[in-house]
Amino acid sequence: MFRKLLDPNSIHSKKLRLAYSLVLIVFSSLLQTFVIQTFMNPCNLLSSGFTGLALLINKISLAMGMDIPTSVMILALNIPCALFCAKRISKRFTFLSCVQFTCTSFFLTVFNFRPIVDDVLLNIIFGGFLYGMVTVIALRTDGSTGGTDFIALYVSDLLHKSIWNYVFIFNMCLIIIFGAMFGWQYAGYSILFQLISTKTIDNFYNRYAQVMIEVTTQDPDVVSEAFQSSFHHGMSVVKAYGAYKHQIYYLCRSIISTYEENEAVRAIRKADPKAIVYSNRIDNFYGSFYRRPIE
Repeated sequence: MFRKLLDPNSIHSKKLRLAYSLVLIVFSSLLQTFVIQTFMNPCNLLSSGFTGLALLINKISLAMGMDIPTSVMILALNIPCALFCAKRISKRFTFLSCVQFTCTSFFLTVFNFRPIVDDVLLNIIFGGFLYGMVTVIALRTDGSTGGTDFIALYVSDLLHKSIWNYVFIFNMCLIIIFGAMFGWQYAGYSILFQLISTKTIDNFYNRYAQVMIEVTTQDPDVVSEAFQSSFHHGMSVVKAYGAYKHQIYYLCRSIISTYEENEAVRAIRKADPKAIVYSNRIDNFYGSFYRRPIE
């Protein structure tokens, strides 16, 4: 239910989808600002991606007697990536991403959220989870939080698999520099924070995961026609024998993306209410596979 609420693709009207996406994008920016000021700053933690790089540049500039604002660096780092992304992914994706990092830059200058708890471990756990959800919310609108999200989503669409672990390695490089300059204790805290954040993204954002859906039915033509009219996937039909009722049944199988699963089950059950449907997670898939492009 939670994932469905975050999925703008469940809203059919393009204008409503865009409005819904904009609300979520702005909310993700506000949540990101809240996490930075409430959980991260009190513990001197470093955030992920280009926002983390902006924070690191700000800390280094302050140590050198200058003050390069984090909000300014967020824009300076993200705008070139946005221009690159606009030519290679989509205008809608780029627009939503630009709204996200622009709002974050603005919110960091106008809001001043206060800490909730004093315990470092609780700040790391709750802050790491919420920071991961910031990215999840943005990605589910077919936007992003900018920076490494631009790069990660572009490369992931080329490779058809998640590369968030590589993003985590990039973030660790930032943390090592941060630790060498400002203290390894805070670097260690930041590594734990980033681990929780990265695992949250992996658990809640499954665009590149796949499931095998199998249908047991006595009317395979109706089921396969309903399925293939709504999805760009083929369906294999295998004749089978039911030992309980001693009748002939058919097994209809297909591999789809996880975000298509609920809609596929609804279409199949609508075509054949007596059909038995179940799905299994696919760890590895080799071959041609259609995935809905980012709009």
